[in-house]
Amino acid sequence: MRKLIAAIILFGSFMAIGHADAQKKDTPYDVIVYGSSSSAVMAAVAAKKAGASVMLLSPQKHLGGLTSNGLGWTDKGNDKTIGGFTRDFYHRIFLYYQDPSVWKQETLEAYRKKAGGMYQAANSLMFTFEPHVAEKIFNDLLQENNIPVKLDQWLDRKHGVKKENGRIVAVKMIRGGWYNAGVFVDATYEGDLTAAAGVSYTLGREPNAQYGETINGIETSKAQGNNLPRGIDPYIHKGDPSSGLLPGINPDAGGKDGEGDKRMEAYCYRLCLTNVPADRVTVSKPKGYREKDFELIVRAAEKGETRFWKLDAMPNGKTDSNNASGISTDYIGMSDAYTEASYKQRKKIEAAHQYWTLGLIWTVQHDPRIPEKVRAHYAPWGLAKDEFPESGHLPYRIYVREARRMISDFVMTEGLVKGEKPLQESIAMGSYNMDSHNVQRYVTDKGDVQNEGDVQISPGKPYPIPYGTIVPKASECTNLLVPVCLSASHIAYGSIRMEPVFMMLGQSAGTAAAIAAKNNQPVQQVNYTALKKILLDNGQILEL
Repeated sequence: MRKLIAAIILFGSFMAIGHADAQKKDTPYDVIVYGSSSSAVMAAVAAKKAGASVMLLSPQKHLGGLTSNGLGWTDKGNDKTIGGFTRDFYHRIFLYYQDPSVWKQETLEAYRKKAGGMYQAANSLMFTFEPHVAEKIFNDLLQENNIPVKLDQWLDRKHGVKKENGRIVAVKMIRGGWYNAGVFVDATYEGDLTAAAGVSYTLGREPNAQYGETINGIETSKAQGNNLPRGIDPYIHKGDPSSGLLPGINPDAGGKDGEGDKRMEAYCYRLCLTNVPADRVTVSKPKGYREKDFELIVRAAEKGETRFWKLDAMPNGKTDSNNASGISTDYIGMSDAYTEASYKQRKKIEAAHQYWTLGLIWTVQHDPRIPEKVRAHYAPWGLAKDEFPESGHLPYRIYVREARRMISDFVMTEGLVKGEKPLQESIAMGSYNMDSHNVQRYVTDKGDVQNEGDVQISPGKPYPIPYGTIVPKASECTNLLVPVCLSASHIAYGSIRMEPVFMMLGQSAGTAAAIAAKNNQPVQQVNYTALKKILLDNGQILEL
């Protein structure tokens, strides 16, 4: 019996040692950044420059998030708020395009006329660029700072976070084992590490009453922009309710204006198109094409809609083609399940968005019911052959405009964005409109179909974003920083969620992570004066 007990103890010891070894770090990293976004890159660079040892774990095989996935017409807002490593990024873009050899399809001088204020020779800044150029610069930044990067590393969202005494001890990737660090930065668009670490978050739209707001929640009366022409019949067979609603249309708005819901603003793919024949891939009818899935496009065109995607000019005859109207690249109503979905389910949702995107282009270019003038306008455009070669020339990343938002002790709200009271401990600035894309389509009381959720309202002037927005409640996690899925209401997040702001917040999060790791202290206790000094020394803009 004693031999049996001894054997059991010995076996248990081996198992415990094996489990501990599985969680030992191969290299003693102070900071681990999880994410592939532009914010993730800047967080890693900032932590390294602040003296920390850093590793970047990227779920995607390509770095830079939306900035390198088609969003080349930068949502910069007031560019006086853009500083630090983010300003350097746009300076590097400017320098890249000074080389005449990179202009394959046009000259710099010809392009400058199309770019307008997005090209600033006096400041040596350029806010438009081709996707592969942005990715190159992000990779350059990581290589210059000798930051190790592991690509295609997906967090085990169910069992991949080990916590002790309110701290993350280790994170586990599905393919890459366990990784330890003193401090972690979740720079994903989805907030997957934040959720897996047990940090509070919310989804969708809060009711106006929750934070004393005026443009949150369901907004049928304010959703006048990017809407459908009035009078479109919502039924599969016009005038016949018994035939059922066309795909993606709800029977009603789901509640009164100002009431909250869990719906998500629309996602899309930011397309890089070209009309240069030598670089153009013609879009074919997508596999499984069903006419009724795209019938609303035709009915909108019949009612006078002519704008189906933007053609914002990028260098070398390319575009950043974003949502342009009430029926465009946004796949309205189809993003609600994405955030909480499994990786496999997310792929299916992404595939559905790809189907919508390609079907939109094909329908507008080929359906004979689309007015000939509209078809002719869009006919020359196809996917850029020299972008995104591994994904059929569609961007590698879907545009996740909004997913989880952390709930911390401090929540950024509409009133704070509008400057209704002073804010302390700024780590970056925002300035863009409070921008919510449409959330759903529904049948109105007049019997036609309309969109709901589009709100575009200016904050009035630039505003500071406090450190408290990226720090979880101390009772939930003391060594995590969240610069993307930060603590804000839906409508406040609509202003913050711009790529330059994410980059600046990433820089501040990486710097704070390095300080916390060096001092072995909770992120909630990072000395703001010390943080502010480093940020200002590195060119960050904290106030105007």
